[in-house]
Amino acid sequence: MIGTRSFMAKGEEVQRKWYLIDATDKRLGRLAVEITRILTGKNKPTYTPHVDTGDFVVVINAEKIALTGKKLTQESIKRHTGWMGHLRSATYAEILQRKPEHLLEYVVKGMLPKTRLGRDMYRKLKVYAGPSHPHEAQQPEEIK
Repeated sequence: MIGTRSFMAKGEEVQRKWYLIDATDKRLGRLAVEITRILTGKNKPTYTPHVDTGDFVVVINAEKIALTGKKLTQESIKRHTGWMGHLRSATYAEILQRKPEHLLEYVVKGMLPKTRLGRDMYRKLKVYAGPSHPHEAQQPEEIK
């Protein structure tokens, strides 16, 4: 078999870029899929499943994200404290009002792999409720 070599990326050779995404009036699910593709590196030709080839993503204006239908009142995030009867739940509207960046982080985290690699990918996500962010020094490239 001559000429059938497959490419495998090496972790130390990955070139990471920074991307800036404005979440104003973007739909939650579609934005989360786009962010997940960048974090996992599936938007690059050098994607390798067992290596973190993804880039950093900075999301601004998370408080202005769009939700369609009745998701604000019907959808909720549930978690259990470990104590009997302590199931905590909050609707998307309550979360957007209190800490809007948590909603996008929660949805993106659910789309990433549930492994060590997925946790490393999740750490490259930076979400901010307002229009300002402290990552100007990295010169993030804006995605329309």
